[in-house]
Amino acid sequence: MARIFIVGSGVVGAATGKGLLRAEHEVTFIDTAPRRLDHLRSQDLDARDVLDLRAERSAFVFLTLPTPSTGRGYDLSAFEDGTAAVGRALAGATEPHVVVVRSTVPPGTAEGVAQPLLEKHSGRVHGEDFTLASNPEFLRAASAVEDFRHPWMTVIASRSARTRERLAALLAPFGGETRFFANPAQAEFVKCAHNLFNATKISFWNEMWLVSRSLGLDLDPVAQTVARSAEASYNPDYGIRGGSPYGGVCLPKDTRGFLGLAETIGVDMPLLEAVVKVNDVLAKESGTGAPSGDGDRIPSGAGGGPQGGAENGGQTGAGSDVLTVGAA
Repeated sequence: MARIFIVGSGVVGAATGKGLLRAEHEVTFIDTAPRRLDHLRSQDLDARDVLDLRAERSAFVFLTLPTPSTGRGYDLSAFEDGTAAVGRALAGATEPHVVVVRSTVPPGTAEGVAQPLLEKHSGRVHGEDFTLASNPEFLRAASAVEDFRHPWMTVIASRSARTRERLAALLAPFGGETRFFANPAQAEFVKCAHNLFNATKISFWNEMWLVSRSLGLDLDPVAQTVARSAEASYNPDYGIRGGSPYGGVCLPKDTRGFLGLAETIGVDMPLLEAVVKVNDVLAKESGTGAPSGDGDRIPSGAGGGPQGGAENGGQTGAGSDVLTVGAA
């Protein structure tokens, strides 16, 4: 049975703590909101307004603090305040603890923000008196508790191999695929890219819906078919190798051609415009050949060759920095 502290007990923190409590670990919820503390206590949960690590055995301290949008950025003020409070608690600790960043944060936050704050306010040294890990959450607000109990993916990162092993042992009983990284920034990047990919796919089909509406077509059966016919939908390794623009004949021809169609019916397609622009920039930057508008195959080069198109088969892109892939 592990000792767990949840710092920030909103949707993510409550789901994380309740899931670990159900797995028979000793869990304490920490929060500064009186109404939230009252709600947790009404469920017979151990909820406190101050983290106190004095006389506590070695524990996992999960940072599940809010990081709301500023409009064009992340507001890390609550995250910084909560992390500083953990640092002050570490100052009185008699055992080494593992601080786990579970909040959604920009890449580099664990080591660039959390670690300096923890060291400053604790007077302790990372790697000696405490260790740091990243374990981003993939919980949906409407089903957060169930998502924690039945994860489809768990991502763990830490400079310490022992910390990765300990965190994996804690979370392994919940199942799902697990991926490990030595650099916490990569795990943080995974979470950001995860959400951005989902948002981009939604906007792609919304843009297609605008075109289909103008053409008098029902998009639903089209989208359902493409979801099964397009390799980018059914092959998880398709197109994920960074630095390699798409090439061949089909993709350059159809991206430009469809933009022309959209113009004739008066529909703006900013997302598709951006797709072409990014590809052209990468083709020039990597020296792989002509921009996609020229309609020629982009030959292999510094970027590792073209991606996409039936004639060149697409590309796999498993990153070499993933330490372990397997079933947890």
